[in-house]
Amino acid sequence: MLSDRQYILFYKPYGVLCQFTDDSASSRPTLKEYIEIPEVYSVGRLDFDSEGLLLLTNDGQLKHYLINPQFEHSRTYWVQVERIPTKESLQKLRDGVTIQGYRTKPALVNLLDAEPNLPPRTPPIRSRANIPTAWIEMILTEGKNRQVRKMTASVGFPTLRLVRVAIAHLNLADLMVGQWRNLTPTELQELRLKVLPRRLR
Repeated sequence: MLSDRQYILFYKPYGVLCQFTDDSASSRPTLKEYIEIPEVYSVGRLDFDSEGLLLLTNDGQLKHYLINPQFEHSRTYWVQVERIPTKESLQKLRDGVTIQGYRTKPALVNLLDAEPNLPPRTPPIRSRANIPTAWIEMILTEGKNRQVRKMTASVGFPTLRLVRVAIAHLNLADLMVGQWRNLTPTELQELRLKVLPRRLR
């Protein structure tokens, strides 16, 4: 039943696994240390060394339509890269680049005018006085493994920090790092309208 379903937004910190258990011997932090709700699963993933917005749910149908790339739902990232990207490199990212034999779909990519207002990362990014950095916004409609990092590296600007700030219309606006909250009824209704076919809304 719909009333039994859970829809959670979480601000994943750096250095946390995007799952509730760690099968390795290193005992890395997991979602279990932050979210004590059983049987919810992340919609898509964020790498251990990435930060930002996660949507978790036990609604398998909604999850299917969100993560299937054929439905092209947007994910927005703020990406700190080494050095200042050129206009040509930004255009390549927009048009699509080839990574490991796969051509990425066209994306919205823009150089940000200033560093975005984000909480400091722990541990901080290692700065090098003689190498500048820049922030770019990337809006993708697919989520291959470590795709953003591979894309920026392919055009010569390695990713230093990666923060997902939005999934469709949902964003980090009122969350602190490590916090979670339930979707509001309005947010959920809008998400269902955006994601699900008319017959399933």
